[in-house]
Amino acid sequence: MKTLRVRMFSVGLKQAELTGRCPLPRSGPSTTARWWQLDQILVEKSRFSQNRGGGRAPFPPKTPEEPLRVPPEAGGGPIPSGRRGAGPGGARRGRQRGAVAAAARGAMAAELEEAFGAAGEFGGGQRRLTAFLVLLQVYVACQSMLIVLVGAMPEYRIDQEGIPASKAELAKRIHFTSNFTSIVTEWYLIGQEAYKVSLASSLFFAGLLIGNITFGPLSDRLGRKPVYISGLFFDVLFGYVTALAPNYGVFAVSRFIVGIVNGGMALVSFVLTQEYVGKSFWSFTGSLTNLTFAVGIAVYALLGYCVREWRHLALVSNTPGVIFLLLSFMLPESPRWLYSQGKTAEAEDVMQYIALGNGKERLNLKLKPSAGISRKDESPPGILNLVKHPVLRWRTIILMYIWYVCSLVYYGLTLNAGELGGNLYLNVALYGLVEVPAFPLCMFFIEKPWSGRRKTMMCFLIFAGFACMFTMFLPKNSGLLLSPTLLALCGKMMVSAAFNIVYIYTSELYPTVLRNAGLGVCSMSCRFGGILAPFVPSMKSLSPSVPLVVFGISGLSAGFLTLLLPETLNKPIAESIEDLQSPKYSVLINEKANQLEEST
Repeated sequence: MKTLRVRMFSVGLKQAELTGRCPLPRSGPSTTARWWQLDQILVEKSRFSQNRGGGRAPFPPKTPEEPLRVPPEAGGGPIPSGRRGAGPGGARRGRQRGAVAAAARGAMAAELEEAFGAAGEFGGGQRRLTAFLVLLQVYVACQSMLIVLVGAMPEYRIDQEGIPASKAELAKRIHFTSNFTSIVTEWYLIGQEAYKVSLASSLFFAGLLIGNITFGPLSDRLGRKPVYISGLFFDVLFGYVTALAPNYGVFAVSRFIVGIVNGGMALVSFVLTQEYVGKSFWSFTGSLTNLTFAVGIAVYALLGYCVREWRHLALVSNTPGVIFLLLSFMLPESPRWLYSQGKTAEAEDVMQYIALGNGKERLNLKLKPSAGISRKDESPPGILNLVKHPVLRWRTIILMYIWYVCSLVYYGLTLNAGELGGNLYLNVALYGLVEVPAFPLCMFFIEKPWSGRRKTMMCFLIFAGFACMFTMFLPKNSGLLLSPTLLALCGKMMVSAAFNIVYIYTSELYPTVLRNAGLGVCSMSCRFGGILAPFVPSMKSLSPSVPLVVFGISGLSAGFLTLLLPETLNKPIAESIEDLQSPKYSVLINEKANQLEEST
């Protein structure tokens, strides 16, 4: 009978813990007696759990020497010891009843994912936060593609054969025939000086490499918001330095610094976009971010078509950053980062902010402490943890290679597709718009149980690899449907889709405390692929098919290596390194999900 009573009460107690409401009535003629019975069952449950060796009971047994304490929010303190449980109707039992009621109606102890379920995974407030950070990608794309138009090489003619030795003499004899200006026309970067345009582009990508390495760990230690705002501030500042540069030296240095802060800021903003919403919407927000970047390239081409003076174009492209900077101070800190750092109170405040923004009432929840909170005498996780932990070590090695291949094949296919003739601005727009169809494909396949993240990315990489290898078997005059250029552009669309997935996939494979560090290291290897891609076509001296074979083998190998990674679709997100080490982590999450389903 005692066991039956305890089990019957457990159902009601679990409902109280999950819903924050007590299943017993709060009014009526038998209310006092029912609360007295509840108090007695609590004592029996506590003693019964201890006798069975079930560990610490949720309510410790009370003794006459131990005063019963009413929680402060219930307006009470210690209740004097005396006759407890002698029967209904006493004043002391009334105070006991209030204490038990406050405990039953208290804040709901929940994991972070449960809190997102209560506040909303993608409500109105989260849509506004996501839309703001997604639109930021238009500004990021303009800064990334700036050198394409600002450093464009116009057509020119010289009055006599040969290039004059001095710039003063060159300025008198050279005539540019195009209707736009660039750093080439202002500083006469032709002939032996033409390499400086490529050098400025290489410095920007070198800056991206450094930014990916440094900003990821910094945001894991200092927080997402302060690192993001700092990066955006310096991005805007040195963007204006680029537009007002008095000479090439200042221009090149400013592009290097813009690369550092632009790459780091974009990385942190992408992580913020993911961590503001529930896990089930990570693929959608990630795809939307990358889609907006591709559209941003086309927007930059439109700006270049309307603004032909390169300094004015640089100013117009950089000015939206000021608006984004001012509005960014209104963004909240990432609740996932706060939770992973043990700042549960601040994480609860952010979740309340999200819930109110979603049009819901104030939540009655209490976050459980994260399992991976570092003690004060321990240093927070850093990049070295990616090497020390065996699971993270192999994941990082495989992901670094996949990121490297995505960049190598992406730029390699672009180079081997041939130069597009015609209007310069139309070509730049097509360079971005060809990636747009890839993102609906990603959003469709990566959410299907039969494909998921892993299989979809594998197929896209393998298709891109075959596209490289098949291109060399097609003649140049084979028609539009079978032309090497069209096939290469289709391959570029596939590798763009793989690029989109690898961002989302990598975010889900790393725990919250190391997510930015993992993305930073993987992005670093991506930059190496972009740097090496232009040198692969020079291997044509060995054989015309060698470059395409290199790209093809790279895509195929990366596709098959993807099978060594775990699937993350509908799987729990690790908040700490300890979650990866615990085999019960996923079981615990699934049990809690089942409990929530049963309670509803």
